[in-house]
Amino acid sequence: QVQLVESGGGLVQAGGSLRLSCAASGRTFSRNAMGWFRRAPGKEREFVASISWSGTSTYYVDSVKGRFTISRDYALNTVYLQMNSLKPDDTAVYYCAADHESNGWILTTQGSYDYWGQGTQVTVSS
Repeated sequence: QVQLVESGGGLVQAGGSLRLSCAASGRTFSRNAMGWFRRAPGKEREFVASISWSGTSTYYVDSVKGRFTISRDYALNTVYLQMNSLKPDDTAVYYCAADHESNGWILTTQGSYDYWGQGTQVTVSS
């Protein structure tokens, strides 16, 4: 059974940092694109960041560019989201997602992903 488990969320003051982790089990995702999404209170889930299967390409929503970094560790079958200079608007439940297809590139739409984690809460206080 494939599972994606996020961790690393919490409460942080504006300007602070958090690193989210997404550990995959049940299969390896070394040949698959992966991404992060978030759902803020009262809003729809939105794309945050994506990383290609090779790790050489990344893409971010404009609101997090220069502050967030997505990366992956193939040995640990884990993808990370380093979040710096956090703002109250970043408050949301953050979800990890993985594509089923091999050699995946950058994917920005929810429908492109086949596997999802349960989410981790990030709260940024002002």
